[in-house]
Amino acid sequence: MELTLKPVALRQIILSGILMITTLSAQVTLGQGNTGNSLPEQEPADTLQRTKHSPHKATLYSLVVPGLGQAYNRKYWKIPVIYAGFGTLYYFIHKNDREYQKYREAYYHSLISGDTMPPVNEYESRYDPETLRTAKDYYRRNRDFSIILASLWYLLNVIDATVDAHLFNWDVSEDLTFTWEPALWGISCNGRNITGVRLSLKF
Repeated sequence: MELTLKPVALRQIILSGILMITTLSAQVTLGQGNTGNSLPEQEPADTLQRTKHSPHKATLYSLVVPGLGQAYNRKYWKIPVIYAGFGTLYYFIHKNDREYQKYREAYYHSLISGDTMPPVNEYESRYDPETLRTAKDYYRRNRDFSIILASLWYLLNVIDATVDAHLFNWDVSEDLTFTWEPALWGISCNGRNITGVRLSLKF
């Protein structure tokens, strides 16, 4: 028994199939459009608050008052370290400058007075002019070097506050892992596969 389709019936079947495919395509397109136009989820309040942390403010605070940028970054334990460094450097600056001034005064007075005038301090009566000059230069170099170290310590305080502010919102959680494992690549070298180690960072 042969089944024959008239041209009119075959045309209706083709048109019905095209219409069905068009309808399904339109539905899929509308579904994707709705998904793309959906409202974005609102960020949590703590995320919005964290984004307000400003590295510019931390830098400015540390430039004005050393340690204030660290307080802004909530790294309070660094403040005593900063001022302990400044206190130590101030002590060496003051000590070396005091000795430098005394040796300087004794040296120049010994050149002018000779043996006709009494010594200006105990250093002049204790040492000869050459020793006074050497000691004067020694304490002057130490004083200047301590001043340079204090300037670098101040600059380090500013850099530390700036870097901490940039890393303030850095997410250090349990999901941050660094693993290594042996791997086999499908790259042949003289007919052999290459083996090695794969490093992966998960965050």
